[in-house]
Amino acid sequence: MYIEGSRDYKYHLKKYGHPSVFGFKDVIKEWKAEKWDPESLVALYQRAGAKYFVALANHHDNFDTYNSKYQSWNSTAIGPKKDLIGGWAKAAKNQGLRFGVSVHAAHAWTFYEKSQKADKKGAYAGVPYDGHLKMGDGKNTWWDGLDPQELYAQNHMPSIGGDNQETFFKQWDWSHGVTIPDKKYCEKFFNRTIDLIDQYHPDLVYFDDTVLPLYPVSDVGLRIAAYFYNSNKQWHDGRMEAVLNGKILDENQQKCMVWDIERGQSDHIEALPWQTDTCLGDWHYDRTLFEHHGYKTARSVIHRLADIVSKNGNLLLNVPVRGDGTIDSDEQAIVEEIAVWMKLNGESIFETRPWKICGEGPALASAAPLKSQGFNEGSGKPFTGEDIRFTSKKDILYAIALGAPTGARLIIKSLATSSPHYPGRIGQVVLCGTEQLLSFTREEKGLMIDLPENTSGRYAYSLKILPA
Repeated sequence: MYIEGSRDYKYHLKKYGHPSVFGFKDVIKEWKAEKWDPESLVALYQRAGAKYFVALANHHDNFDTYNSKYQSWNSTAIGPKKDLIGGWAKAAKNQGLRFGVSVHAAHAWTFYEKSQKADKKGAYAGVPYDGHLKMGDGKNTWWDGLDPQELYAQNHMPSIGGDNQETFFKQWDWSHGVTIPDKKYCEKFFNRTIDLIDQYHPDLVYFDDTVLPLYPVSDVGLRIAAYFYNSNKQWHDGRMEAVLNGKILDENQQKCMVWDIERGQSDHIEALPWQTDTCLGDWHYDRTLFEHHGYKTARSVIHRLADIVSKNGNLLLNVPVRGDGTIDSDEQAIVEEIAVWMKLNGESIFETRPWKICGEGPALASAAPLKSQGFNEGSGKPFTGEDIRFTSKKDILYAIALGAPTGARLIIKSLATSSPHYPGRIGQVVLCGTEQLLSFTREEKGLMIDLPENTSGRYAYSLKILPA
């Protein structure tokens, strides 16, 4: 909204007015979440198979969605006037889910720099946006007594080259000319995050940062990590049950944190657990996606899930919520479809381990390698019925066909009679969710399985393969 001429700028100008008069601080005031019902939403996600639920504690806008002791700009005081993290945490507990929080505010320092700027043309050319405002400017306004700089954190020189989008994103790792955050900013971020951990005892903390927040220009991320791990052990009588997500981790860092891949996935079985985070649409609600039915389909989500789990990963799926606190009818339908598939096929996903190989098929052969923090989603061939993904549970092998085969029979080449991966005899093949025994033959070209003509598991067929 602070980038002149952008889509969001134009929308903001039309709906609210110019950002020199009505800035992001004012958008927050308009937000009410008046129809928010965390219990029903989390119950829906639990029906769809969720085992953990992650809620947004703050984003790059630097606004805390909880009862924050160290950030006056928070959802209990402004906008909804509700403890959103508290409501999500309670709902997750009631549904028996692990609870996580996502923290993105470390980069508000650079993300808000454009609020220092002004239009270069038009009626407001040269008029500064509201990112320069201070507490004293609020006399006789709705925000009288609040300091906009506590939200925007823009009382500093802008980063070199920050006007260039390519340079801006390179500065994510606090290099390439970025203005380094001062100690006050870093310590406030530390206090806010420790307060979040102390109040809500999350099982998982997701940092939208390379390795850790403010790393390596400050040690606050390392201090938060240590505090979270030590606190978690105390909560669980000496047992470590914490998960800490970070991005772009090297091999040693992956031993002490869980690697998160944004909108992408690995192309092989990873030795250590990892996570993909992706979204039905955009990260935040975009009505045009609903109007044009532009979300990921249930089919595509299920296919990604099977692929990720076969490679020792987890899928964290974002379902964007509208400003009133609800999800739209398309999102509801997609999640309900996922729930139907999970009810039938969940045993091939939950409590499974990777097998000797993750799978077979043309999509695997053309899988795009990872670059940086991810973003290779959808860059390879689309999944078809020839793409199989494997998971295992003790002596059970699960084969998940990502669609219907082109012919009358499903062929699993990796399970041919000469396969080094499965040298023993196969005793039974069972269609998950129905316990129907399927006829099969094992030949040199593969395991040939006859699938039933009609089955409700149409997005992907999960087969339970048992030894003789």
